[in-house]
Amino acid sequence: MSNGIQFDPEAIRALAQILRDTDLTEIELVEKDSRIRVARKPPAPQQAAAPMAWPAGLLPQAAPPAAAPVLSPVTVEAEVPDAKHPGLVASPMVGVAYLSPEPGQPNFVTVGAKVAQGQTLLLIEAMKTFNQIRAPRAGTVTRILVETGTPVEYGEPLLIVE
Repeated sequence: MSNGIQFDPEAIRALAQILRDTDLTEIELVEKDSRIRVARKPPAPQQAAAPMAWPAGLLPQAAPPAAAPVLSPVTVEAEVPDAKHPGLVASPMVGVAYLSPEPGQPNFVTVGAKVAQGQTLLLIEAMKTFNQIRAPRAGTVTRILVETGTPVEYGEPLLIVE
């Protein structure tokens, strides 16, 4: 009797890479009574302002109607650390990040906190399981790049320990 699909982190990473490469938002594998679903948050759609229609008789007769202004999307790029930064702690899985052990409890770490190698930095909930993300080395937390309840993808920067 099979216990379903075995959890293989490399297979999950490969599925996440397929999502990125193909711009898909979800992949699901089904085998008998078991399934693995890997999903990512789709990019937010860009909305353009539609020109406003004026009811007849409301425009002044002397002035022709003005053209709707052309709105160019404003791109704000957050400073994302280089993936090769030696202190970068990246998500090992797709899930939801939590900075504290329970709601209302203090965060595991804060910016400026000294951490020991192996110390819990945050949790990622994946497939109804809370996974501890531990410090890969001792150092000081210089940046926290996620908020509690934020969906994260495999390889996404979580925080920096220098």
